[in-house]
Amino acid sequence: MIGLNKKIHTERRTSFMNDFTKNIAQALFNQDKINDLLRKELQQAVNDLLEAELTAFLGYDPYARDGWNTGNSRNGACFRKVDTQFGEIEIQVPRDRNGLFHQHTLPDYKQHADVLENMIIKRFTPKA
Repeated sequence: MIGLNKKIHTERRTSFMNDFTKNIAQALFNQDKINDLLRKELQQAVNDLLEAELTAFLGYDPYARDGWNTGNSRNGACFRKVDTQFGEIEIQVPRDRNGLFHQHTLPDYKQHADVLENMIIKRFTPKA
């Protein structure tokens, strides 16, 4: 079962990179299209990261049998808007039924991009 999930994840990642490569190639000659594409990709990446945080917190994937009768489960999401240099993105902060989950991707109540951009810059900047 784990091998199947890994294969599906690899296929999805390959498909994503092909789609992203095509979209970036088409948008290269238009600054507005590039900003729009980067805004959409950033929004998707942050939302995926938040969902992965909840999965790690709960200890099981969405719809997995492991989560049945555990006493805690997914319980929708709260929506936030965050301004970035590429435009406004809508973040879906997932919730758990018991209210114990606290995400660490975005600081609470921040609505500006500097948080995301600084986090990305720190993560991908080589250390001396």
